[in-house]
Amino acid sequence: MAVKSELKQKIILLLAAGVALNFSKNPRGHFKIIKAAAQAWKDIKRERLVRVVREFYKSRIIDYKENRDGVVEIVLTKDGQNRALKYQIDEMKIKKPEKWDGKWRVVTFDIPEKKKKAREALRNKLRDLEFKELQKSVFISPFECEDEIDFVTEVFEIRRHVLFMRVDSFTNQELLELKFELY
Repeated sequence: MAVKSELKQKIILLLAAGVALNFSKNPRGHFKIIKAAAQAWKDIKRERLVRVVREFYKSRIIDYKENRDGVVEIVLTKDGQNRALKYQIDEMKIKKPEKWDGKWRVVTFDIPEKKKKAREALRNKLRDLEFKELQKSVFISPFECEDEIDFVTEVFEIRRHVLFMRVDSFTNQELLELKFELY
């Protein structure tokens, strides 16, 4: 990814962090987001920030909103929010615990042909998350990932076509235990 697009991605994610404040119920979460975002804004050169903000406005990624007190806020449009989600999904990783809990996470899907792009995007994301493909529409991982799968299916708008399961065992699982280096 080019430096210029990394800066744009960073700015969109920082703007999205403002949205994240509204969803965080924990006050500690508010301060953590504010502190990280404030430092990140300081790291961006003002001239570059102004240039990117103008470009985002022309591209309808952001909009300006004037409050009653005259303060103008920069807010993400729906398209900007979608881009922020895409960037977040691109950075997503599954945490690997030190000790495996002995459960398998299975994702299976039957996505209609009219959503072929979403189906392929899901397959690619599952591979990116280091799932192993058991069949064309069945993937498996030994690590906890339900939240990540929920997020991915929501972003791709395919939740009703995807099943997430936790299973204790299946035939020939030893081969996958070796592939995932669970011993």
